[in-house]
Amino acid sequence: MSFKSILRDLKEVRDGLGGISKRGWSKSSHIAPDHTVTPSENIPQSPWASLPPELLHEIIRRVEESETAWPARAAVVSCASVCKSWRGITMETVRVPEQCGKLTFPISLKQPGPRDLPIQCFIKRNRATATYILYYGLMPSEMENDKLLLAARRVRRATCTDFVISLSAKNFSRRSSTYVGKLRSGFLGTKFTIYDNQTGSSTAQAQPKQASPKLPATSYTSGSITYELNVLRTRGPRRMYCVMDSIPLSSVISEPSVVKEEVSSGSTDKENISPSLLDQPLVLKNKSPRWHEQLQCWCLNFKGRVTVASVKNFQLVADIDPSLDALPEEHERVILQFGKIGKDIFTMDYRYPLSAFQAFAICISSFDTKPACEG
Repeated sequence: MSFKSILRDLKEVRDGLGGISKRGWSKSSHIAPDHTVTPSENIPQSPWASLPPELLHEIIRRVEESETAWPARAAVVSCASVCKSWRGITMETVRVPEQCGKLTFPISLKQPGPRDLPIQCFIKRNRATATYILYYGLMPSEMENDKLLLAARRVRRATCTDFVISLSAKNFSRRSSTYVGKLRSGFLGTKFTIYDNQTGSSTAQAQPKQASPKLPATSYTSGSITYELNVLRTRGPRRMYCVMDSIPLSSVISEPSVVKEEVSSGSTDKENISPSLLDQPLVLKNKSPRWHEQLQCWCLNFKGRVTVASVKNFQLVADIDPSLDALPEEHERVILQFGKIGKDIFTMDYRYPLSAFQAFAICISSFDTKPACEG
């Protein structure tokens, strides 16, 4: 049997199971006669469930390596949906985004991105519905079949504003299984807090070897964002700082950093070198733009990913203490960049140690009105 026929059968199994799920959760008010059937009659058994483990490993490995982009990568998710044995082997085969640079399961959105090249996404804003949709890809496709990653809806309250973040653009209920967290702003819209409903998965310290499809539901504070007040109304871009409570500073430094004072004293014991500095939360700050005389505006090198000038455009780099002997490229490495490319369309590129969820939360904070922060 050809490899393509295997993928076709997997899709049929997935579609069949999906139809059963939809019928089971239907909320129709019609009353149907009770036809009780045994579990074996109700749930179709996959003909692929009894494959030898060695052959099964090879099939899933080939599927994972060949289907690298969405929507074709849905075949990998189909493998995890066949049965328990397929799910287990798929979890062993699919690597985390940090290692493979791909987003496969929902849990991938809470895991750090790749170290070498950023994951490129884009955000569509809908002003009428106050929603913001994150898609996987360079820019919107002509077929409009882009892979939806996350969606956020702005909810204004008396003393704050919430951005509820979900896996679905149609369901923003906190009681739903699609709810993944929220971003809450203060009264002035200059301070934000990121709340994550998943314990520990988006930290750079957690290094799972497999990409588990499940998402546990526990809430904790993932980070905070602060926009500096521009009291004097001086000309210039917004200034922002992001404190990532779940990510240590050591995650952006290639080697254990050496404090200059200790180097001068002759200490070379890396285990005793300023652990408090290395273990403190990672702080991200704006990369300083340069003033372009001809264009009469502030400029940053977005490498072609941003084409429209906007006060919302930014690049974030790590705020590393000068006393640490960090490499120059570690000070300049862009961890997250966000910018406008068209009407209500923005690009979002992120890399390790941020996750897609954290990067998305930081970016949508720029959509809240901040007149006190702009020059």
